[in-house]
Amino acid sequence: MTTTNHIREDKIENLNELIAVTRDSAEFYGHAAEKASNPELRELFQQMAASKNGLIGDMSREVKVEGAKPEQEGTFRGTMNRMYGDIRAKLGNADYGYVAQLEASEDRMLHAFNDVLEDKDTPASVCAVVRKHLPLVKQQHDLMRDRKRAMEATKH
Repeated sequence: MTTTNHIREDKIENLNELIAVTRDSAEFYGHAAEKASNPELRELFQQMAASKNGLIGDMSREVKVEGAKPEQEGTFRGTMNRMYGDIRAKLGNADYGYVAQLEASEDRMLHAFNDVLEDKDTPASVCAVVRKHLPLVKQQHDLMRDRKRAMEATKH
């Protein structure tokens, strides 16, 4: 295998992994938007889902440029997190349950993006895509973290 093919395959694999994790997050936000009782949270969740879908679209275009098919599914872990969020919501404050699980989803997504950058074998083209989106990923992570903390503070 040539170096060019290896770099291309690494790019496709890395981006498809990020697409899957981002898809988990987008689907979970869409699901939570349907279930949340607070209209402000429903709107926030819808905006976050739309933003995640925008990231998926951009990364998918990068995969298509390489002549490959972008990942169309999320991950098993993402499905389990969504189910846990539903259970948690039924056992307590539903809106807080979704915010807490979405914040965990944001943690997972931020770690996935950072892991790609920290891997010295990651192709430069993938790093460029990740760096382009990392500020938004970090901003959304911090938003959900802060929302969760604010909700926790009002509980006490």
